[in-house]
Amino acid sequence: VQLQASGGGLVQPGGSLRLSCTASGIWFYINRMGWYRQAPGQQRELVAVATDGGSTNYADSVRGRFTISRDNAKNTVDLQMNSLKPEDTAVYYCNADTVDSRGHMESWGEGTQVTVSS
Repeated sequence: VQLQASGGGLVQPGGSLRLSCTASGIWFYINRMGWYRQAPGQQRELVAVATDGGSTNYADSVRGRFTISRDNAKNTVDLQMNSLKPEDTAVYYCNADTVDSRGHMESWGEGTQVTVSS
């Protein structure tokens, strides 16, 4: 399974960015797709996740500002980030939990940098 992410960049506080991730490979289905982030010197943390059934979950720090959306037909997951804050600066990683004949497999994209700064 390969995950290709795009959409990072530099934005001023209060601005918006949209991250996109496309999964490719072979699986029975994709259970969860989501986004994690890792700031310098900190552990990787969950930002938002969407299940194949349509449920979503957000970190408290982004709830109300970020929106995750998933297209099961296209195997994509997007993260719309609004009202960005400097503390949102991090490398954002796309994540997917796919299921095939061997069971569950977790995959990660390479990461895309998001910098919020004036």
